[in-house]
Amino acid sequence: MKGTDSQPEIVEGCRLPVLLRNGDGWHMAEILGKKDLKGKNLYYIHYEDFNKRLDEWVTEERMDIAKLVQPSKEAKTPKKEGVKSGTESRPSSPEREVVSTPNGSAAPTTGNKKFSSSSRKRKGADDSENEDGSKKPRQTGSMVAHHDDIVTRMKNVEMIELGKYRIRPWYFSPYPQELTSLSIVYICEFCLKYVKSKKCLERHIQKCLLRYPPGNEIYRKGNISFFEIDGRKNKAYAQNLCLLAKLFLDHKTLYYDTDPFLFYVMCEQDCKGYHIVGYFSKEKESTEDYNVACILTLPPFQKKGFGKLLIEFSYELSKCEGKTGSPEKPLSDLGLLSYRSYWSQTILEILITMTPSEGNDRPVITINDISEMTSIKKEDVISTLQHLNLINYYKGQYIITLSHEQIDTQNKAMEKRKVRIDPKCLHWQPKDWSKRGKW
Repeated sequence: MKGTDSQPEIVEGCRLPVLLRNGDGWHMAEILGKKDLKGKNLYYIHYEDFNKRLDEWVTEERMDIAKLVQPSKEAKTPKKEGVKSGTESRPSSPEREVVSTPNGSAAPTTGNKKFSSSSRKRKGADDSENEDGSKKPRQTGSMVAHHDDIVTRMKNVEMIELGKYRIRPWYFSPYPQELTSLSIVYICEFCLKYVKSKKCLERHIQKCLLRYPPGNEIYRKGNISFFEIDGRKNKAYAQNLCLLAKLFLDHKTLYYDTDPFLFYVMCEQDCKGYHIVGYFSKEKESTEDYNVACILTLPPFQKKGFGKLLIEFSYELSKCEGKTGSPEKPLSDLGLLSYRSYWSQTILEILITMTPSEGNDRPVITINDISEMTSIKKEDVISTLQHLNLINYYKGQYIITLSHEQIDTQNKAMEKRKVRIDPKCLHWQPKDWSKRGKW
């Protein structure tokens, strides 16, 4: 659309106020993309200072075009290569060849490459060279999150169907380009294979042999089970899990190599099978004592206590290993809230139930004691105590002071945690991966 005297040209990189979806006032946003839908212009916008999961397509009616700010030449948002002006700027996945499988599903051909969730690059993971050794942009499905890339800044999948749920994704995930033009991507809730239509999914389900994740069930209590999946032995499932998770995780970088990772999938069981609720991954060998690489509760199961259950389970594994652990950084905004809440409740639970030791009027405990009892790393214990403002300096020593209000809040919070991990229901032995050569 060319600019006129009455209305300036709206291009990628422009900034202007946009009416929030809930009608709660106007907020400054940046234009990231544009497309034509049945002769009507739609603009993909990012609200400044808001999380990217709130990004959305809006019409001109929700935009205050009179206050439009044109992008400066230095800060102009880069356009995708190969996209001509005037064409739809909705992002798709990095180019990958797509072939049709016998059941009609779309499958990317990526050779023997694998991917996994991690926030650090592994040796040998650099795919940024052509066959002749020349450098090229990393685009072919490596799932590297380039936050300054117009492609990965925009959601490319409109909707997924997983079991009985239809879920709107939050972020970009490099599903095959053929699927990103569809209104819905259908995913088998048992093997996590993605297909392009409801009919393809129905045919796949008739042939799919899985009714639970392809690993060892290491925990079961009531209708909650945990399965341990080896990223080397179950590559296809691990890859599909990472693709699904990337739709809801923006702060991690995903790589092809799943071999160094273990995946712990939490499921709810019913007469039809084991339905995925969430998962976390961890490195088989972590030099920095990380006990979680990525962690996710799927949106339909959030705000139901499953996030804390995943975190609690990760620390139960650390207790079995005789180690203290901590999640990989950076944590997402929701991840930080969940961990801070879990650390606070776990530490307060210990402090409130302590009794005075012999010869002391008050209970005595050290940071090391708390760390050993909970397997929470000392740094996380200290930061939690500071966040709760529990540490005070009194008569030459540090003391922990709990108010009645804090105790009441803690008791109410613990009453809401109906489901807890029962260590007696965990059947798992840690492995020494350093003695196993290649995983």
